[in-house]
Amino acid sequence: MGTAAKVDRRVLKTKEAITKAFLELFTIKNLEQITINDIADLANVNRGTVYLHYSDKYDLLDKLIEDHLNKLISFCDPGGDTPLTGELLPVFLYIQDHFLFFNAMLSTIRAAVFRSRLMEFVSVNVKEKLERRGSRSELDDELNAQFMASAFVGIVEWWIQHGMPHPPEYMAKQLQNLFVKNDVYP
Repeated sequence: MGTAAKVDRRVLKTKEAITKAFLELFTIKNLEQITINDIADLANVNRGTVYLHYSDKYDLLDKLIEDHLNKLISFCDPGGDTPLTGELLPVFLYIQDHFLFFNAMLSTIRAAVFRSRLMEFVSVNVKEKLERRGSRSELDDELNAQFMASAFVGIVEWWIQHGMPHPPEYMAKQLQNLFVKNDVYP
């Protein structure tokens, strides 16, 4: 049983090294220019090890995006009982802790796929909250959700591109105020 734990830790460390290498390359090269050999060399693993975990660089990118979006989803309170700051603070802390990923995904012009998926994630979450609380304004819920998703993604992009000049707590509170002001939350 102790051996399985060691193997899991080694696999985890290997995947982390591959991920880190890929993200470092992604910030300086177009995806099409990145090779599995580049990733393997920078991660200090052999090419076969990369293929053991990912079918190709596109699979690696897709799994990274899915993993991070699923973690962001886990911070959302489906019942709506958590105060907004309680949902937003973990999101900003997570983004801060995974700066390399979010910087690579949002700070390059090659990041359209991630940006689109993040927008969809936020707009669906906001729309669900708007529908749960019932119509309180003249604003169309779909348009309000799209507006707030664009605002959220834009704020996160600004925060990352400017080197996170404010702490996550400040960002969560400011975004909460914007959501409240736009009648997304009471």
